[in-house]
Amino acid sequence: MKILHTSDWHLGHTLYNYDRTEEQSSMLKQLEEIVHDEQPDVFLLAGDVYHTSQPSASVQTLFTEALVRIHQAHPSMTIVVTAGNHDSGTKHEIFKTPWKALNVYSIGNIEKENPERHIIYIPDKGYIIAVPYTYERNIPEGFFQQLLDKVAEQNTNNLPVIMTAHTTVSGCDFTGHETTSDFTVGGIDSYNLSDLGQGYDYLALGHIHHAQFIYGSNNKARYCGSPIPVSFDETYDHSISMVELEKHGDSPIVRTISIQNPHPLVTIPTDGAAEWNEVIRQLKDFPDDIPAYIRLNVEVTDFLPPESRFEAMAITEKKAARFCLINTKRKQKEESDKRIFTIAEFQKQRPIDIAQQYIEDLGMTFDEELKRMFQEVERTVNENEREINQD
Repeated sequence: MKILHTSDWHLGHTLYNYDRTEEQSSMLKQLEEIVHDEQPDVFLLAGDVYHTSQPSASVQTLFTEALVRIHQAHPSMTIVVTAGNHDSGTKHEIFKTPWKALNVYSIGNIEKENPERHIIYIPDKGYIIAVPYTYERNIPEGFFQQLLDKVAEQNTNNLPVIMTAHTTVSGCDFTGHETTSDFTVGGIDSYNLSDLGQGYDYLALGHIHHAQFIYGSNNKARYCGSPIPVSFDETYDHSISMVELEKHGDSPIVRTISIQNPHPLVTIPTDGAAEWNEVIRQLKDFPDDIPAYIRLNVEVTDFLPPESRFEAMAITEKKAARFCLINTKRKQKEESDKRIFTIAEFQKQRPIDIAQQYIEDLGMTFDEELKRMFQEVERTVNENEREINQD
């Protein structure tokens, strides 16, 4: 069985108010061409189709038209789409019946009373266990293993078994994600790999944007990563994963196929930060004909003057590049024992780091007991916030 594994399209995402439809359309066109060339048996989209749970009509049209073209590129291919934490699971369910006419399975919610709905049999090829994102408390205990056991009963021909999940797995590299803590990434609590059961040949993960195998999985559990970057900190290659399995028990053979972004995200300077005059010099030297997004990393002693942004905008006005923001990084003053954050730095700090800084500034020790208490409070606040957003 041959599987195209992709996730985290985030259709409808804007970057500092710039519309990204052109880039997203380019990405979808490349996927259509890959399907035509590779002829996979399964096209697996593991969550975060959209960037928000209420995408506009034009963004939904972008997705549906792309999915039809992807189907037409290889009509016998099975397409499996699951909801991620950015998606509305209910919206995924609305059109599940008409989608089946195009061999598309759209799964938005956990079916506790009908778990076999999550099992998709690909005749003479293998099994897909499709699990969408949901709050941990809404997943029955042992649900992943229950599904794997049901497939084991049915799999008399020793066919490959693929399971998908949109979640955070402990120990993953979450470089590029802004909201992280010891327990969550992007608002999703971490699972241990063992929590996701045993018996799959490949675990197709979504949510983390950095493509990677999960340590300890023997290259059976993998994040395919996002096909185009969502933030400037995603400074790694973006791709889809092509997975091949001959039979149950085999090790998956995985290839990555790069996705080209017509509007790359560029940080000046490329490494670290520089003083304003040097950054402006490099911005002026940036080629006029490259349609990139630009972030400036500027090292400051105090603060940049308010006209700095207007100066940067004036320089890029006649360039194809789009200026986005100035990211200031403060020089440390030797005479000061206390750290002073810029607004940009403060926004990137984890809550626990801010709490530790505050406690230490008071002359107290932020010991393990205080850390444990703070983490419990933070987890409760995150859970309550997610429940409110879901309502």
